[in-house]
Amino acid sequence: MNHYFFANIRINNQDEYQKYLDKVDEVFEKYNGEYLAVDTSPVILEGKWNFTKSVLIRFNNRKDFDDWYYSADYQEILKHRLVSSDSDAILVKGLE
Repeated sequence: MNHYFFANIRINNQDEYQKYLDKVDEVFEKYNGEYLAVDTSPVILEGKWNFTKSVLIRFNNRKDFDDWYYSADYQEILKHRLVSSDSDAILVKGLE
């Protein structure tokens, strides 16, 4: 079953966030995920959007997500995103 990782990110320190960006694709390509969307100016239909960008990634199953997100490689660079931004991130199961 597909799983979707969705993050809304508000960047507070671009230099520190850049350290994350410099490595994230290199790490991500080792895993079975697919970027579906990365958008810095989505159309707001309801509510408020107080973020810098949104990211949507599809994984074929929960194991593929876990292998990526909890990998030592990703955890090493994730710290740069976490200290340089405020984020809301969720994992959603797809429909069967």
